Amino acid sequence: MILDGKKIQEKRLEILKEEIDESGFTPRLATVIVGSDPASELYVRMKHRACEQVHIGSVGITLPESSPTKEVVREIQFLNRDPEISGILVQLPLPPHINTMQVIESVLPEKDVDGFHPANLGRLFAGNPAFSPCTPQGIMTLLNEYRIDPEGMHAVVMGRSIEVGRPMAALLLSADATVTITHSKTRNLPSITGQADLLVVAIGKPRYVGPSMVKEGAVVIDVGTNRVDGVLCGDVDFDRVKDHASAITPVPGGVGPMTIATLMENTFLAAKRSLCTGVW
Repeated sequence: MILDGKKIQEKRLEILKEEIDESGFTPRLATVIVGSDPASELYVRMKHRACEQVHIGSVGITLPESSPTKEVVREIQFLNRDPEISGILVQLPLPPHINTMQVIESVLPEKDVDGFHPANLGRLFAGNPAFSPCTPQGIMTLLNEYRIDPEGMHAVVMGRSIEVGRPMAALLLSADATVTITHSKTRNLPSITGQADLLVVAIGKPRYVGPSMVKEGAVVIDVGTNRVDGVLCGDVDFDRVKDHASAITPVPGGVGPMTIATLMENTFLAAKRSLCTGVW
């Protein structure tokens, strides 16, 4: 079974648009990008297009590559104070001279629709999330849409990044999976991944995971986005693994669209919460 993230994205965005139109709310997303990285610019354009699709207002802030940390923080603080801005997204990665954690921490937790603020990550790991990071939450939504229940599964997450691996493990643990995280220092990696009923791969190595690393009938979620000889591919060798797995996400068209759909849902959630007292 191919887990079609693009199809599920379209379904959920259509539902979200109807909810927004009926709600009377006017959610608005602000994106902040530093420099002119082509990949980051493309991702931001895709997010703004999704905003238009679901009737979320959006504003894009582009700062020069040379901007110091304090200038980026100052821009975010301005957005924090703007009552018309529901959510703030800082496009990562930031240039190496910028203190990324300081920038992330400068976003108000209640406007942190990317879910990376330590307060939101803390709530996630405590089992009481406010905003979950968009890619892991998008994966959970995709599994739910295809009626794949992680309860009781042995889930192996390859990668321990704060953007995907760690929050993915927390969400799967809350869904009653038994979770193992592997990383670059893990020994006997194939013996561990080969035990997984559900394998989530987010390591940034093109086509690294082949059928010998995958249990027969496993569900395989490929978070990787790599370009090899001009062709987009994931961290999983899709053509060799697809007949080995019971379900698998393609690249492109799998996890990526779900990330954007979740960002839109988080932004609407932030808009609703901004009018409610006692939520934070």
